[in-house]
Amino acid sequence: METEPDDTVLETRVSEFVGAVLDSAYSALRCASSDSKQSGYEPRNIRWVSCEDFTVERGKAQIEEYMRTWEVHPSWLFSVQFLQKSELEFQVQFHYRALWSLPTRRTPVPRSTAAVYFIIQTSKTKPTTLPVEVHFLVESSRTAHAPGKTRFREKWLKDVIESKALLLDTVSF
Repeated sequence: METEPDDTVLETRVSEFVGAVLDSAYSALRCASSDSKQSGYEPRNIRWVSCEDFTVERGKAQIEEYMRTWEVHPSWLFSVQFLQKSELEFQVQFHYRALWSLPTRRTPVPRSTAAVYFIIQTSKTKPTTLPVEVHFLVESSRTAHAPGKTRFREKWLKDVIESKALLLDTVSF
């Protein structure tokens, strides 16, 4: 099948356009990565325990240690609670809930709390000397975050508490 001259011109223009888009995307990514390197911020993390040394209590202690690396105002308080253990085919999951609150002198018992759910996974197939895998989710959000890859934002906690306060204001008792 022969290509017509119009098809050749069209193919040339399309390839130029695609090349320009790829170049633009590449330079945008390069600028973004150099900006994060220039800001000097590295997401904080801790050294997580190996699968063979993991216990429920140690998991709770490590979650508390990790949350202390978060850049939140010191007036925020939290408590960590073990929820359940789930046996899956290739891993065991340990579920925890960290409740955050912002007590004040005027309201020592806060009206609402914000929850951060942690899942610690121990593998049944990988070597037991590897560290556990950890993910966390902030209440009312579906985004799963990984320690050392995500910078925790205090705003996430504030947003949850503010949305609960708005909801409570609409309900009359």
